[in-house]
Amino acid sequence: MTVLDVQGLQTHFFTHGGVVKAVDGVDLRIEAGEILGLVGESGSGKSITGFSILGLIDPPGRIVGGHIRYLGEELVGATERRLQALRGKEIAMIFQDPMMTLNPVLRVDTQMVEAIHAHEKVSAKAALARARDALAMVGIPSPDERLQAYPHQLSGGMRQRVAIAIALLNRPKLLIADEPTTALDVTIQAQILYEVQKLCRETGTAMMWITHDLAVVSGLADRLAVMYAGRIVESGATADVIGNPSHPYTRGLIDSIPTRATHGTLLRQIPGMTPSLLNLPQGCAFRPRCGHATDACLVVPQAAPGPAGKTVRCWNMLTPEPA
Repeated sequence: MTVLDVQGLQTHFFTHGGVVKAVDGVDLRIEAGEILGLVGESGSGKSITGFSILGLIDPPGRIVGGHIRYLGEELVGATERRLQALRGKEIAMIFQDPMMTLNPVLRVDTQMVEAIHAHEKVSAKAALARARDALAMVGIPSPDERLQAYPHQLSGGMRQRVAIAIALLNRPKLLIADEPTTALDVTIQAQILYEVQKLCRETGTAMMWITHDLAVVSGLADRLAVMYAGRIVESGATADVIGNPSHPYTRGLIDSIPTRATHGTLLRQIPGMTPSLLNLPQGCAFRPRCGHATDACLVVPQAAPGPAGKTVRCWNMLTPEPA
């Protein structure tokens, strides 16, 4: 069952300097129980894609084109009342900064109970028990004590775990995670990755995991979508994208990760910087940084079928390496 189907999504910001095409024709599909990794450098449009799905784009930004269908229901143009009913209950988001989620003047238990009561009529005792279990699931020691704490009394990593627990409280059908483990140590990170995989398998929750860390998402996601300058440049099964990337940008991201094989040698870098979305280069946005660029790249490439069932937006796809 398809939980999320995004087609041709365009989210633009209308500024005094011009139109910023933060998301420019994105196609995504996530099935029940599936984890999709959305990968790319900072500024590629990953977070704006997540905000667009939840209807959290404020002026001067707005969705100017495309479709966002949740369980077949069109969300582009939906009323704010309908979106509020979906947020937190059906569709939840874990923000990169936990202080965007947590109210600094309310105790943790108050915030978690309110998150439950906003969508369900349960007793305060039952809501507290569910909150306690959610904190324990994300690896918070002494959850009863943490329920009594204010956000400023917790470390940054602890606040992030509380934010993750709140997102899981109402057992959403779609979970959008915006780099939720960035502030956590590797032990807790591994625990949370295990828990979200278990959640998706057991409950059928669909998840979009937004990150710039290929090492994390390679062991978590079923499929990967690589984003650059507001567009998906390569998507497919995780093993196929990581094992044999077809887009030069994907190859560059993988080559920049240190491994045992590269110990003591200089890592290959992607030259240059991500382009300004106000002044994108002609044709393929990656062309000025690409070592495989040709005159054909002066025309914007369209998404096309690639090797191993992948979808690639490139005129000069890389040849698959032999096994």
